[in-house]
Amino acid sequence: MNDPLITVTNLTMGWDDRVLQRDANFTVQRGEVFVILGGSGCGKSTLLRHLTGLSTPLAGEVRVKGIDPKEPSLEPPKFGVMFQSGALLGSYTVGENVGLPLREWTDLPIEAVRAVVQAKLRLVGLENTEGVMPSELSGGMKKRAAIARAMALEPDLIFLDEPSAGLDPVTSAELDELIIALNRELGLTVVVVTHELDSIFRIGTRCIMLDRETRSIIAEGDPRELRDNSTDPRVRAFFHRKPKEQLS
Repeated sequence: MNDPLITVTNLTMGWDDRVLQRDANFTVQRGEVFVILGGSGCGKSTLLRHLTGLSTPLAGEVRVKGIDPKEPSLEPPKFGVMFQSGALLGSYTVGENVGLPLREWTDLPIEAVRAVVQAKLRLVGLENTEGVMPSELSGGMKKRAAIARAMALEPDLIFLDEPSAGLDPVTSAELDELIIALNRELGLTVVVVTHELDSIFRIGTRCIMLDRETRSIIAEGDPRELRDNSTDPRVRAFFHRKPKEQLS
């Protein structure tokens, strides 16, 4: 079996005297669509910040491709990130946003950068939007542009924070299909933070479920298997959208 792409060992995270998760352990394998799920306030987005090196653990460690993501490096990032809002720079065109990592980390000439930008926009279904401003895009298009930017440096791993948040069901389903295509056709490993059940079942190959009360991971596995077979009332309540007391 190949070594995990991501290894999390005894991770405790939070700030000051507040602990969100304690002694978390899990791995992410190459080629997975790995979903981090759980109710509000359980630490999903905070965990993503630790995986991408934006936060420092209270204890334990994170390794992405064998490296601590917090360690300073002169090398280009080994993964791409799509933040929840898309985080496109409003004063840059879509093309300038997507090309930003290339201008920052490579010495490619302008025409080569433009060619890569056009290819990435085409890959996410945004042909001919290179000169458009982010304010002119719909919510779903902003998410697609942010994914294109996350893929600009040809990473084999991307992190997506709540990709379906704020989108209508049809647009959300279309974005899910894009994620599936990137995973299957490019072999891209995708780590997704979400609480959207339709998306979880559609795209997820494996998941972990965080719990706010116990500050721990209470389930791990195929989300469909957890939905159908888990005996944990907290897991069943989440997947069936019912309070625990209504489940027999």
